[in-house]
Amino acid sequence: MRVLIDNIKNIPGWKTDRKIVVFSVDDYGNVRLDSRKALQRMEEAGLKAISRFDIYDTLETRKDLEALYEVLTSVKDAKGKYAIFSPFALPCNINFEAMAEEDYQQYRYELLPQTYKKLSARDSRSYENTWDLWQEGIAKGLLRPQFHGREHLNLKVLSKKLKEQDHEVLTALKNRSYSCLSNSGCPHIRYTAAFDIENKDDLNKFSEIIKSGLNHFKRVFGYRANVFTPPAQGYHHFLLPVLKRNGIEIIDRPFYKKNHLGNGNYKREINFTRNNKAKGITYMVRNVVFEPTNDRGIDWPSCAIKQIEAAVRWNRPAIISSHRVNFCGHINEENRKTGLKALRELLNRIVSRWPEVEFMAANELGDLIKSR
Repeated sequence: MRVLIDNIKNIPGWKTDRKIVVFSVDDYGNVRLDSRKALQRMEEAGLKAISRFDIYDTLETRKDLEALYEVLTSVKDAKGKYAIFSPFALPCNINFEAMAEEDYQQYRYELLPQTYKKLSARDSRSYENTWDLWQEGIAKGLLRPQFHGREHLNLKVLSKKLKEQDHEVLTALKNRSYSCLSNSGCPHIRYTAAFDIENKDDLNKFSEIIKSGLNHFKRVFGYRANVFTPPAQGYHHFLLPVLKRNGIEIIDRPFYKKNHLGNGNYKREINFTRNNKAKGITYMVRNVVFEPTNDRGIDWPSCAIKQIEAAVRWNRPAIISSHRVNFCGHINEENRKTGLKALRELLNRIVSRWPEVEFMAANELGDLIKSR
């Protein structure tokens, strides 16, 4: 069944004879869990870690980036370029201190460099000079961040929970985290999905969030993003014109998604990589999954290679989907070691299997698709 699916999702779409590999990696820049001590205190207060994201997903540390760069520079493609990550990143985080000063009455946010400055003062061993490492990675072509939303949380959910003085949310915030929540309190909204809705009225607030988010992205990373994928893949077609007006030309989507349109109505969506001239937008669909710390008894490098082989068979670029949590070691270094060991093996097998391979950032592939 897996082989059949890998082939089916590569049948339609944009074709190329070139062997192109893109790593699209979600959640960079986002503060989800502060530290091991924070997790321990939250668990003592009755919160429960449900997934590996609750346990390991911390803002990337200096060691996380140094170790990642070492792996990315261990291989070169046919043009002499190192492997590159396209981190779908958030330019803003919760300003925990400002919210505490106002007794958690309303949401406040801060820019990513400010978050790093605070963490560097609190935990210099882990975070000192990490923001400088971000800049170094971008300058050396190892990272090319793109837009993942302004923040990785749903503001309707957070506002509702703050109004109710919800125990779980207050406990998480007091531990400088936004994790381990048992439910959102809204039937059709996930608490980390920034653009999930209950009804169409919720869409009205997204225009300003997208506009300010993209402006903040430019302030933080030094250029305007032109590629977008939403947090937790929550997406409504209403967002398209807003995104386009604010500079987004390429949208990263999964092959299959069930989208909530409001009031409990869902629409199934099948996507493929293509340039939609009528809508003036390019769609890029991830056709390879690589989650090496998702311990399900899977040989992830071999699994990814098989999916890349299917993409190559149908003359498609291989767009590899992953998450930052696979490369985080702040809570447990073994988690980072496991993820990077698998990434190193995958990269070595790619350049060995396809010596003509080209590593590209997501925006580079999107621009190529548009030009063709």
